[in-house]
Amino acid sequence: MIKKMTLLFQLIISSSLLFAQDTIISSGHSRLQKFEKKNETVRIAFYNVENLFDIYDDPFKNDDEFLPNSSKAWNESKYRDKLDNIYKTLTAVGGWGLPAIVGFCEIENRYVLNELVSKTPLVKAGYSIIHEESPDRRGIDVGLIYQPKKFRPLSHRAVPLVFPFDTATKTRDILYVKGLVFKKDTLHIFVNHWPSRSGGVAASEPKRVFAAKTIKHIVDSICMRNPSSNIIIMGDFNDEPGDKSIMEALLAKPKIENLSACDLFNTSYIFYEANKGTEKYKEHWAVLDQIIVSAPLVTRKSGLVVPNAVSYIFDADWLLEEDTKYMGIMPFRTYAGPKYLGGFSDHLPVFIDLIKIR
Repeated sequence: MIKKMTLLFQLIISSSLLFAQDTIISSGHSRLQKFEKKNETVRIAFYNVENLFDIYDDPFKNDDEFLPNSSKAWNESKYRDKLDNIYKTLTAVGGWGLPAIVGFCEIENRYVLNELVSKTPLVKAGYSIIHEESPDRRGIDVGLIYQPKKFRPLSHRAVPLVFPFDTATKTRDILYVKGLVFKKDTLHIFVNHWPSRSGGVAASEPKRVFAAKTIKHIVDSICMRNPSSNIIIMGDFNDEPGDKSIMEALLAKPKIENLSACDLFNTSYIFYEANKGTEKYKEHWAVLDQIIVSAPLVTRKSGLVVPNAVSYIFDADWLLEEDTKYMGIMPFRTYAGPKYLGGFSDHLPVFIDLIKIR
């Protein structure tokens, strides 16, 4: 079992991990620290928290797997430990302070987010919640929490995914949030959890391509009105940066060279090239959790920018465990089938920093 980490130890781990990334990623860290200490940094994270369900039966959802009388024996104690684990992770991800904005997937409802921000030490951060109920049959949604002092929402809406070739399938909506950072810079955020690979990668791919084209249509509309728009598309895409949905449908470019104003750039592609990942299936690490941004955020010389045009995978040792079957390490998850492990998630969180250069 993992011993309970102190807050100070988590912050030390978080800071040191920024140096543990590739040389390209970490080259601007000292510059970034300067902005952080001056409160000029907005850290934005995404975390697939692996089935954050409450313990109550919802008759309109297929949540039977996560009830006290289920084979998983999901109960109040395990639920509270899960919330505590998420709190610890976000505290460590924050580095100098908690992330200003966090996108989530695999949450059951608004209630669990409210419990996270009000019944753990995260209450001190004063997070607010943005959430819309999705039609997913298992009842899992995406959501977002934010610190009002650092981000002021202007509007938000759920973007439904209704597949014309499979109208019976119900999946998670995309959450689109528009707001202000640094009090006056408009930021467009899309929180995603695209359809899974259940039934096979090839058979399920059209659904993820459809999700990508849905976002691309909205992004193109935003860019037509303002080519300098600041856009962040984050989530568990259930595809990797080199797959058709990301490369061909969303048109997220892997290289920063020759980007046009309305292009999208995938800050997570470097992990794909380096064979690193956020989720492990058998022996393969996959970059399913990604952060994609609009070109101005990585090409402009002043204003709102992403330092060094990179995102980060937060891979603290205590989020991992030994992979006894396929060797190496793997995410320390909450369950392995019906067996309770008491870990954090089967995915690692990712994050990005925005700074304001004047």
